[in-house]
Amino acid sequence: MNTVLFDTGITGFMLLATSLVMLMTPGLAFFYGGLAGKRNILGIMIQSFVSMGITTIIWYICGYSLCFSGDALGGIIGNLDKAFMHGVDLNTPFPGNHKLPEFVFMAYQMMFAIITPALITGAFMNRVTFKSYLIFLVLWQILVYYPFAHMVWGGGLLARWGVEDFAGGIVVHATAGFAALASVFYVGHRRNKESIPNSIPLIAIGTGLLWFGWYGFNAGSALDVNAVTGLAFLNTDVAASFAAITWLVIEWSMAKKPKFVGLLTGAVAGLATITPAAGFVSLQSAVIIGIASGLVCYLAVNLKNKMGWDDALDVWGVHGVGGCFGVIMLGVFGSKAMNSAGADGLMYGGTHFFAKQCIAVVAACIYAFVFTYVMLALINKITKVRVSEVEEDQGLDSSIHGEKAYDEGVL
Repeated sequence: MNTVLFDTGITGFMLLATSLVMLMTPGLAFFYGGLAGKRNILGIMIQSFVSMGITTIIWYICGYSLCFSGDALGGIIGNLDKAFMHGVDLNTPFPGNHKLPEFVFMAYQMMFAIITPALITGAFMNRVTFKSYLIFLVLWQILVYYPFAHMVWGGGLLARWGVEDFAGGIVVHATAGFAALASVFYVGHRRNKESIPNSIPLIAIGTGLLWFGWYGFNAGSALDVNAVTGLAFLNTDVAASFAAITWLVIEWSMAKKPKFVGLLTGAVAGLATITPAAGFVSLQSAVIIGIASGLVCYLAVNLKNKMGWDDALDVWGVHGVGGCFGVIMLGVFGSKAMNSAGADGLMYGGTHFFAKQCIAVVAACIYAFVFTYVMLALINKITKVRVSEVEEDQGLDSSIHGEKAYDEGVL
C-alpha cells in the first residue's frame, strides 16, 4: 500500500494542539467546580466530562461530516458524505492543508465541539436535571453548533460572505454565551443565590489549564506551523495578561481589595475575547483588545448582577460578551499585513468587513438565544428540565448523582 508522506512537523504540532484543547474541558470542569457551592461540585463537573464522551460519539457518527463535508440548505449545514468518517483513510489529506492528515483535523475540531456546550453549564448550575442536560447536549450541538461551525469554518454561508473568526468568537463563545443567557431566563433563579465558591485553589487550577490549553485553541487554529501560528500564540498570552490585570485593578479600586477570583476571571475574559482575532491582528492590537476586554466583561457582569439575571458563573458576561466583543474588535483591527488570508478592519478602511462582522455576530447571538430557549421548552415536555426544590436544597451531587465531592466522615 502506498503511503502519503505528510509533514511530520505540522502533524506533530496539530496533535499537540489537539491535546491542549482536549485539556481545556477538564480545566473548565475544575474552574466551574471551584466556583460551585460545596453541594454541587460534582454536578457541574460531570456536565463537562460527559461531553467528552457523548460529543466524541456524535462527532464520529455525523458531527464532523455536518460541519466539514459538502454543503446543504444554502450553505447553512454540511452533508453526511463523511458520516462515520466514510471515505477518510490514513492517506486522506486535510483539504485545507495537504500536509496534514484529515484524521488529525477531525480530532482537533472535535475538541472544540466538546467544550462549547460545556461552557453553557455554568449559567444554570444546580438547577437542571442530568437527563435533560444530556438531551440538550446532543440537540444543541446538532442544531446550533454544527450549523455555525459549517457556516464559518466549513466553507458555508458566512465564510463565503467574508466573515472571519480565527478560533471561535462566533462559533464557540457568542453562541454558548447567549445560549447560557437563554437558559437562565428559561430555568429561573436559584433558591439560594448566596452560595460562595467552595475552592478558589480549584478555580486557579482550572484557569491555569484553560490558559495553557488556549494556546492550542488559538495557535492551532492556524492549521500550520508558521509566523501566524506564533502571532496567534503570543496574542493569546498578551490579551489574557492585560485583561487579567485590568480586571484586578478595576475590582481593587471598587472593592478596595485585590481579588484572586477577579484576576482569574479577567484572564478567561481576555482569552475568550482575543480568540476570534488571534491570528488576524497585530500584537499592539492584542494589547488594546486585552485591556478593553477586561473593562467590557467586568461591566457586563455588573450589568447582569444589576438586572438580576441568575447566570451563576458569569458565562454570558465573560464568554458571550467577550466573544462578541472580540469579533467586533477583529472588524476594527483586522490587518492583511498580519495575515494575508484575513481582511482589513475599520482601522485600515475595511468598513464593509466591519459591518459584516457585526451583522454575523448579532445574528449568531439571536439564533443561539431563541433556539436554546425553545429547545429547553420542548425538552421539558419530554423530561423535567428543572430539578425539584428538594433536590436543589439537598444539592445535585447527593440528590441526583448519589456522591459527595469530599469525604466528611472519619477515615
